[in-house]
Amino acid sequence: MKELSLKYGCNPNQKPSRIFMKNGAELPITIHNGKPGYINLLDAFNSWQLVKELKEATGLPAAASFKHVSPAGAAVAVPLNDVLKKVYFVEGVELSPIATAYIRARGADRMSSYGDFIALSDICDEQTASFIAREVSDGIIAPGYTAEALEILKGKRKGTYNIIEIDTAYVPEEIETKDVFGITFEQGRNNIKITEELLQEIPTVNKEIPKQARIDLIISLITLKYTQSNSVCYAKDGQAIGIGAGQQSRIHCTRLAGNKADVWFLRQCPKVLELPFKDDIKRPDRDNTIDVYISDDYEDVIGNGVWQQYFTKQPEPLTREEKKAWLSKMTDVALGSDAFFPFGDNIERANRSGVKYIAQPGGSIRDDNVIETCDKYGIAMAFTKIRLFHH
Repeated sequence: MKELSLKYGCNPNQKPSRIFMKNGAELPITIHNGKPGYINLLDAFNSWQLVKELKEATGLPAAASFKHVSPAGAAVAVPLNDVLKKVYFVEGVELSPIATAYIRARGADRMSSYGDFIALSDICDEQTASFIAREVSDGIIAPGYTAEALEILKGKRKGTYNIIEIDTAYVPEEIETKDVFGITFEQGRNNIKITEELLQEIPTVNKEIPKQARIDLIISLITLKYTQSNSVCYAKDGQAIGIGAGQQSRIHCTRLAGNKADVWFLRQCPKVLELPFKDDIKRPDRDNTIDVYISDDYEDVIGNGVWQQYFTKQPEPLTREEKKAWLSKMTDVALGSDAFFPFGDNIERANRSGVKYIAQPGGSIRDDNVIETCDKYGIAMAFTKIRLFHH
């Protein structure tokens, strides 16, 4: 297949629309099911690059959940503890490595992952397909599918689920182009390899970055490489837990991603795990209700009689004091930034979400202030000397 015609571009009025290879070669994909759209394919190709690089950098199967050309979640196959198994709705299940990566990626920010495009670094097995089948999702890209997985996925969305197989041998050309306002832009591909060698320069007093933290920093940086800038990524135990994408201000990225990381951790609070949900509550409704319960809007949105739609009995609110006490237990979080931190306020916010390890390019005229703020909290920070803007 040398060309794929699409229904329309980013919006229904943008016609005609297609994808093709400028050199006349075959497209490096096979469409097994569905009719992927313009944005679906942007998500597919960006997310495939992300998981491919995560697998190469860590040696572990990787997965990503993409929405509007930025990741909602990304992860590698680090085994889940019992609490996360409950949070991710996989209690009592022995997970395959690629299923583990997918469950982590989807669980990072379940609200943002609603209607996502999924990428897997490895062949999709039957178990992973079964988990995907129960979620609201637009499609998947992977290097292959078992026969059982393909059958399960073809039955999703009344038979219209987008299933794409990528040719793992495909290597894109070194020069890439795109048109904006009828003007063609050209640049070399961002082929920089993100490895632990980028974490060698540590200007802070604390210079200890343990192995798991190094893996988490690598995950955060590779995730940022395919996230709309400005962006920062919080990561812990093999997965992104908060991604702030496309903000004009660095501190707004840090706050947005930090708030998402806080919600991820608050979902593990015993009071949240014990919420008395009715048995017939659908998964998206349960996710949204948990987010409201965690927020400061609980009393206004659910507490005033509406709780009866979701719970068998009215739950006690999670107070600000309780949230603060629980969040104080979050620690050993890694944070990556796609460009330098201009002020120490970013570090102050990161510290509130348990960040102990940071990787950022450095190069700000206020690096001294940023380093000083890290030292204030005992944070180890590496200067990578590379910027990871993505547009």
